[in-house]
Amino acid sequence: MEILVASGVGAMTAAGVYLVLRARSFPVIVGLAMLSYAVNVFLFATGRIAINLPPVISKDAVAYSDPLPQALVLTAIVIAFGMTAVVVVLALRAYLESGDDAVDIGADDTESGQPGESDGLGESAGTGR
Repeated sequence: MEILVASGVGAMTAAGVYLVLRARSFPVIVGLAMLSYAVNVFLFATGRIAINLPPVISKDAVAYSDPLPQALVLTAIVIAFGMTAVVVVLALRAYLESGDDAVDIGADDTESGQPGESDGLGESAGTGR
């Protein structure tokens, strides 16, 4: 079972890093979400995988699951949701302002002073070069 959880964390981390390195806003947001899911599963797995055990120590319980990783993951889920909402609003605002969801600005865009005026071929639109 531990191999399966470790493989899942590794796959989510790899997918998250791949998506964060994309040049568009939406894949970057999804990549950040995947990375936060991977961290949540990792934190949850640090409490050992215990099936059908109570999270609180009692006198009649033979063993128990660690409640600290569960509390950390619950807090991380709430924080990740808020962070994702803020990043989505920022990406939407940037898209509405520039008309493009690219996260990088090329050297051609900075010459004219107006982002988004490049035709992608190294020439600025409307300058006649």
